[in-house]
Amino acid sequence: MPKIHRLPDRSADTEKLTINLGHVDLGRIDLLVREGFYTNRSDFIRAAIRAQLVTDARAVEQSVARHQVEMGLIDLSRADLEAMRDAGETLHLRVLGLARIADDVSPELAAQVIGSLSVLGSLQAPTAVKSVLKDRMV
Repeated sequence: MPKIHRLPDRSADTEKLTINLGHVDLGRIDLLVREGFYTNRSDFIRAAIRAQLVTDARAVEQSVARHQVEMGLIDLSRADLEAMRDAGETLHLRVLGLARIADDVSPELAAQVIGSLSVLGSLQAPTAVKSVLKDRMV
């Protein structure tokens, strides 16, 4: 089984999100930015999300345990998957964070080894690998 690496809460890798806000809420954010409480809108939104995640931390921990989710970063290398294939193992993986499948992993190898994959967060993999795994995404 590949090793799970714990990611810091404020990882350098970020994912871009798009949100819709009402005009009044947006104005309030702009006012706080103008008054110097935050450097920009994104800084405010990140701070608000972090505060909410702290508030909900216990619920997240309970859900992670209940769903048996690995939290952090998992890197699946070609060597990892070949070793699992050679051992006759099938990988059923649940990740909260980031799952990366190496660029040199062929779609055939991924299909042979990965039985199911659930990612809450982000999956980075070659397009062809993502395509072959789409039916196995839980």
